[in-house]
Amino acid sequence: MSRRGMLDAVVVGGGVVGTACALALAREGLQVALVEGREPAPWSAQKPDLRVFAFAHDNAALLEALGVWPQVAQARARPYLRMRVWDAAGGGELAFDADTLGRRELGWIVENGLLVDRLWAALAPAGVQVLCPARVEEMEQDARGVRLRLDDGRRIEAAVAIAADGGESTLRTLAGLEVARHDYGQRGVVGYVESERPNEDTAWQRFLDTGPLAVLPFGRHCSSIVWTLPDAEAERVLALDDEAFGRELTNAFAGRLGAMRPVSPRAAFPLRRQLAKEYLAGRVLVLGDAAHVVHPLAGQGVNLGLRDVAALRALLRDALQRRVDWTAPHRLRRWARSRRSENTVAAYGFDAINKLFSNDEMHLTLARGALLGLAGRMPPLLSLFWKRASGL
Repeated sequence: MSRRGMLDAVVVGGGVVGTACALALAREGLQVALVEGREPAPWSAQKPDLRVFAFAHDNAALLEALGVWPQVAQARARPYLRMRVWDAAGGGELAFDADTLGRRELGWIVENGLLVDRLWAALAPAGVQVLCPARVEEMEQDARGVRLRLDDGRRIEAAVAIAADGGESTLRTLAGLEVARHDYGQRGVVGYVESERPNEDTAWQRFLDTGPLAVLPFGRHCSSIVWTLPDAEAERVLALDDEAFGRELTNAFAGRLGAMRPVSPRAAFPLRRQLAKEYLAGRVLVLGDAAHVVHPLAGQGVNLGLRDVAALRALLRDALQRRVDWTAPHRLRRWARSRRSENTVAAYGFDAINKLFSNDEMHLTLARGALLGLAGRMPPLLSLFWKRASGL
């Protein structure tokens, strides 16, 4: 295990992926510290978090193994049973149904704030040392381990350091790991809306020339939206009053659920693709948004990050079973190569879908609806798509 005075791992970043990583390592008996600049606000059932995830089965299973999923599900995790995807330009529809795919549900709609709240509650009982508020200011490393100096003067030494501190990761920068960025010139407008007709426990996505519009079930008539728009258009719709916003949203969604009206504040966040060129520098690993930021059209951002954690947990469990060093360079390199490959394929796949559907070029417009319809009529292809998205 760790040498005297040295931790097995220090995780920097207390979001969903960072806390899940710290908890996963601690549950396997490691001595772990978590560094976070600000303690998260307590989750409130009366004030839903605007940021939600379409949570996949494999990640629910990971949180189940960490002893957290039951607390999340009991609080508020809305299962969705169907998914409908169609293009405003016409053509066929892509339809996924839980019954057809042999599942009780396709996944769950879960708030970011709820996940963070329940994961943080599990840290102390698992023995994770939480250093908060604290930020990393300096880092040095050698073949033995990593040493961090925090802004409050404390110093930490660990066998490995894990950067899970978001897209602007300080630890990643200190480790000298570069990223490739692409700005989509789009923003995701988010909020909660109420619809005239029930949402049928369905995750809806309509492709428009300006970008996809996702409507995710949160209650029988209440849904969370992620409306991708060019920057200037996003600014315009954010400035609309509730009545005008509801009218434009209803039209953008082709009235599929009847009239829609906002029932929460609205916000927008810039969209970009950002990929770390390497996931490992010596004994510093990057994962989650510190390693990959992807387009939200498939709702896979947090799912990819938690799969980074699951792969690291699998590496650790295998090494402990074999009684070998889990931090051996060749093992860490294998994890880094595998995760970088999978996440890069996913990121460019979402990029290609966004380019195909978020434009008004005539030849693409004519082809894309037909492609959706063709895929929708091929059950094996549907099953493959869904299993890929679900991590199964």
